[in-house]
Amino acid sequence: QVQLVESGGNSVQPGGSLRLSCAASGNIFSSNAMGWYRQAPGKQRELVAAFTTGGSTNYADSVKGRFTISRDNAKNTVYLQMNSLKPEDTAVYICHLKYRTRWSGPDIDRWGQGTQVTVSS
Repeated sequence: QVQLVESGGNSVQPGGSLRLSCAASGNIFSSNAMGWYRQAPGKQRELVAAFTTGGSTNYADSVKGRFTISRDNAKNTVYLQMNSLKPEDTAVYICHLKYRTRWSGPDIDRWGQGTQVTVSS
């Protein structure tokens, strides 16, 4: 069973910073894509930042220049450094992993439980 454990969510003031972590564990033969989504009340879930299958990165336009995604392959962990936070960044941030358990196996999607980020004065 593959699990994702997220941490780092908190309440901060505008302009503050947070670093989110997502650690994956279990039988992961290969990680094809890994990243962060967020969902605010009354809004659809949206991609924030992610590593693609090809190893490049994607960022939402609203976070470019403020957020940075990184990873530590040895620890099976992905991070999201969030700087210059704004109230509109308030949301539940959810880690996502697409992986295979073997070379010939199917791609499998796994979602974390989410961690709350609140930006307010």
